[in-house]
Amino acid sequence: MSEGETYHKTVVGILERIEREQVSNIVRAAKAIADSIAQDRLIHVYAGGGHTWLPVAEVFYRAGGLACINPLMDYGLSPFNQALHYMQFERLPGYGRAVIDYYAPKAGEVIIIVHNIGVNPATIDAALACRERGLKIIAISSSEWQQKVPKDHYIRHPSKMNLFDIADICIDDYNPFGDTVIEVEGVGTPIGPISNVIDFYIMHRLEIEVAKKLVEKGVEAPFWRSANIPGGDEYNKRYVEKYMSRVKYL
Repeated sequence: MSEGETYHKTVVGILERIEREQVSNIVRAAKAIADSIAQDRLIHVYAGGGHTWLPVAEVFYRAGGLACINPLMDYGLSPFNQALHYMQFERLPGYGRAVIDYYAPKAGEVIIIVHNIGVNPATIDAALACRERGLKIIAISSSEWQQKVPKDHYIRHPSKMNLFDIADICIDDYNPFGDTVIEVEGVGTPIGPISNVIDFYIMHRLEIEVAKKLVEKGVEAPFWRSANIPGGDEYNKRYVEKYMSRVKYL
């Protein structure tokens, strides 16, 4: 089997494992989100730094995505803020709490926190701040990472806590320790990262279940239509008008 075939098989295998083992958690999370949308609340999404920031962008103002997504985006934590720069911020105690305090989500609202490693200060501080504010926390992360990062490793939050210790609903993305899954002879390190492939899937899989829950409730499911097809802008206009004043990044 070639390296490319191995990569494909590994990704598909993890997706199939999620369907076997994590759908119940996805459905629980979807119910919490649908209940919140039925009360006309925003759904907040936050990532703890680096490439885990990309799933947040993936579900924001996205064709086929929920219109009520409120991304708690901070460019300081993104991979577009110079790689070594953002790494300092995601490891800086207090930074994640400052982001949550700025956006000020309210008690009873739902937040999705994405971070496949699930131990760094920007993730744990944000999760703790959300718990203190009374939010319902849905975590998408890897239990393997949280178990295998040594407790005394400098990338950890000072409390040594894991994201899954704090969240109300945990969805395991089964990201392997180190993220990469392919060995190529002559290359000095494993390659073929898979975290975002899987996390994008989980995010959209979650939205599908939310749509079903909203229909069951008789509540309008607020999803964007592609703005690049005829009638797209016209279809989306009502959601733009509804959420423009409430979602900072619209």
